[in-house]
Amino acid sequence: MLALGLATLAGCASPTVITLNDGREIQAVDTPKYDEDSGFYEFEQLDGKHTRINKDQVRTVKDL
Repeated sequence: MLALGLATLAGCASPTVITLNDGREIQAVDTPKYDEDSGFYEFEQLDGKHTRINKDQVRTVKDL
């Protein structure tokens, strides 16, 4: 039962690197959520800062 709980907990967070069109990379604690209405990705950076980035500025989103 404990192993199942740990496996579930480990599956919750999926650290992600977001590469912008200008080459900058931003690391997020989890996969960004995309808001179709606004056209922005929303995510939390490793330092806890909540961030929104326009999809037109994003080149790639990859799990680490």
